[in-house]
Amino acid sequence: MRLASRALQCISHQGANAAPPLGAERVGAGIGRMCNLVFERGLGSWIFTSDGEKYLDFSTGIGVANLGHCHPRVVEAVQQQVGKLWHAQVNIAHHKQMLDLTEKLEMKVTPKGLDSFLFVTTGSEAVEAAVKLARHATKKPNVIVFQGGYHGRTLLTMSMTSSGTKYRAGYGPHAAGVFVAPHPFFAFHSQTSRPDDATWAVEQLELLLQQQTAPSETCAVVLEPVLGEGGYVPAAPGLLKGIRDFCDRHGLLFIADEVQSGFGRTGSWFAVDHDDVSPDILVFAKGVASGLPLAGLAARRELTALQPPGSQGGTYAGNVVACAAANATLEVMSGSGFMSAVEARGAQLREALELLRQQHPEVIREVRGPGLMIGLEFTDKVGKGFAQKVGKACLQRGLIMLPTGIFETLRIIPPLTVSAEECEMGAKILKEALEACLSE
Repeated sequence: MRLASRALQCISHQGANAAPPLGAERVGAGIGRMCNLVFERGLGSWIFTSDGEKYLDFSTGIGVANLGHCHPRVVEAVQQQVGKLWHAQVNIAHHKQMLDLTEKLEMKVTPKGLDSFLFVTTGSEAVEAAVKLARHATKKPNVIVFQGGYHGRTLLTMSMTSSGTKYRAGYGPHAAGVFVAPHPFFAFHSQTSRPDDATWAVEQLELLLQQQTAPSETCAVVLEPVLGEGGYVPAAPGLLKGIRDFCDRHGLLFIADEVQSGFGRTGSWFAVDHDDVSPDILVFAKGVASGLPLAGLAARRELTALQPPGSQGGTYAGNVVACAAANATLEVMSGSGFMSAVEARGAQLREALELLRQQHPEVIREVRGPGLMIGLEFTDKVGKGFAQKVGKACLQRGLIMLPTGIFETLRIIPPLTVSAEECEMGAKILKEALEACLSE
């Protein structure tokens, strides 16, 4: 604790309340941000501003910098590749970085049976590519998503998103063929007595097939195994297996959207690994390339083999530099003890947050989430905007932490390489920020 205290005492964070920097007026108003800091460089769990301020980053660019900022192995791989070739268009030819990446993904990373890969640039693109694949392979148009899911900001993925109306209000009409199944977290959020969540959720899916979209016109069920923008809500025990069985019974494909929960964030390569479930299509992005724009999907080859050449792809799809970063990222994550360290740091943070909950039981409702994908939800007594208020108080004390969901929730997503001392420091700042907000 002494080391953490000394580190905190030497940091000033006046920039947390800074005015917009010169040129900010030219950035479109549709881009929301939590502050007006100007980031200049990062190293490990820390990020530095143009004013020389230093922040402990428990946001990781919304779950992207899983190896922290500027991991030396990734920096070296990127620098070497930039000196050779930085754009190798995938609709023209192959490049070795992508071929190496597909081998690593199949042999070390993705669930069993997923042996075909498509690379794009963003998570939204990857989700759209997954739906395109499911529709083409099954010759059926409709897709079922879950309440509280976030799948992107493009027209289709926005139409699939129900984590909050801010992502879709005013942008209709929305894409057709999307049906929303209820999620047990929202159905029973305020209740102390509840049925078995997994059984109830599958029953609701069965009703949906009878009332809204028949199996003969439904191609897939799409689920975030841990809701991201929906509040950092892990799937109830048995739910993933229940959805897998449901899809098999009705001839539907199961698409797991692991854009935010993938690549070690939950203490396994993917959240579905905890339940030993293999989806038909797995969508990934964010942490795969340590911050370089890369996303994609993994699927069964029998599905992707049905698509005609040219029906998928993109100008920057599978960028060679981004693939180089991904190869280096996977090599680091494959190292001995990496995932167990993620579990250890997650347990450390959950223990500290649970102690904080016990100290403030009328304020903190729940600490939840696997690995280093942790949600801290406040009770109804705190009032609207409290999570954002606590986040700003953390920022003033040198910690970057983001709210999420329609309920007052903070998400704790430090780098997977975060140290025990940094976890202790982050928990201490959060406690100070929370108690400062409560005393106002």
